[in-house]
Amino acid sequence: MHLHILGICGTFMGGLAALAREAGHRVTGCDANVYPPMSEQLRALGIELVEGYGGDQLTLAPDLFVVGNVVSRGNALMEAILDAGARYTSGPQWLAEHVLHGRHVMAVAGTHGKTTTTAMLAWILEAAGQQPGFLVGGVPCNFGVSARLGRLHAARPGGQSAPFVIEADEYDTAFFDKRSKFVHYRPRTAVLNNLEFDHADIFADVAAIETQFHHLVRTVPASGRLVVNAREASLAHVLERGCWSDVARFGVRGDVPGFRARGEPHAFDVLKSGVQVGRVEWSLLGEHNQLNALAAIAAAEHAGVAPTEAARALARFENVKRRMELRGEAAGVKVYDDFAHHPSAMRTTIDGLRRKLGALGDGPRILAVFEPRSNTMKLGAMKAQLPWALEEADLSFCHSGGLGWDAREALAPLGERAAVCDSIDALVRRVGKAARPGDHVLCMSNGGFGDVHAKLLTALAG
Repeated sequence: MHLHILGICGTFMGGLAALAREAGHRVTGCDANVYPPMSEQLRALGIELVEGYGGDQLTLAPDLFVVGNVVSRGNALMEAILDAGARYTSGPQWLAEHVLHGRHVMAVAGTHGKTTTTAMLAWILEAAGQQPGFLVGGVPCNFGVSARLGRLHAARPGGQSAPFVIEADEYDTAFFDKRSKFVHYRPRTAVLNNLEFDHADIFADVAAIETQFHHLVRTVPASGRLVVNAREASLAHVLERGCWSDVARFGVRGDVPGFRARGEPHAFDVLKSGVQVGRVEWSLLGEHNQLNALAAIAAAEHAGVAPTEAARALARFENVKRRMELRGEAAGVKVYDDFAHHPSAMRTTIDGLRRKLGALGDGPRILAVFEPRSNTMKLGAMKAQLPWALEEADLSFCHSGGLGWDAREALAPLGERAAVCDSIDALVRRVGKAARPGDHVLCMSNGGFGDVHAKLLTALAG
């Protein structure tokens, strides 16, 4: 088939494009915002990218248009597709029908940590020789690509394909299908990593998100496994609505049944029901990654990988691009890129780096540079949490361009430790003036952030 993908540079749709190409389909696509790492991956695959959503793309005459959830009514190409009566479907629906059917699907859901945990689980299965398929909302450094089909039927004893690991997003499917994406995936193993309020543009409150998570729980068979964060009250609420599968909990306290860690996030023992079953020593930072590791280990066990083996594999896990990725160093200042954009994720990311560097005021300085870019943050739904999210940073710099609320007022509790800039260039100048040798500049955004990392490195070097 010839597929033309609308919104192809999103992490999910870009991964879908890679899978379709690997499966032998001809793939083209379009998007309005093209930035790395997905644009680089697509070009490396030889996938033709069209800038924008012009209605003239209808003349490409694909067999099927695959529509990303970035597309809404009024989009010129979408209106042309509807007027022409051309065939179209959503990304999750196409994936479910053409890739996931018949596989042991392992879905990783949660407000935070989906990408990293999905990459961890895929790597554990790879290290165990299972050659899994996967679709990750980023580029895992162990694989160098965000998606692949994995080992298929004929190559596996008994005619079964290898598992398929997928990042399971609760965001809606498409403008014509308002269910969460993960409802389409029908997993046999489902990780419920955490659950907080997010996506204020489509969910009224956390209860609405809990409902979508329970829709996912309803699709897991009795022979399946739910891997659940024991520390999350919202996930307990989800399971109280009904649960029909085995439940493995992680992050438990004491010797109660489930997985827990003993030790620091960079070096810890893995305990199952109080008994040590493995040890992880790696370069990742933060308690959130320690919990992500426990989730991946518990999920991998359901696919036949012993916790001891899984823990050993994580010692060679190299994380995902844009997750505390060191982009460079200039004038003695290190500049990092991270995908954190929800206040909780920002706080845990900063806290992980703070644990490594030493206590606030004692160790090297952390300069947090961020933009409230997600739909939820643009709406101002979580602006009151920003001072809490940033309190472990020595200085914070906010790019306020395009916001409909007053960032200076929101950050006022931080006093002189926070600055607000209306443009990327002004932000770069302000950070460059404040930075000094030994500092760590942590840039946080779920978008390209105007290539602020490269601009900062250039300014610091000059």
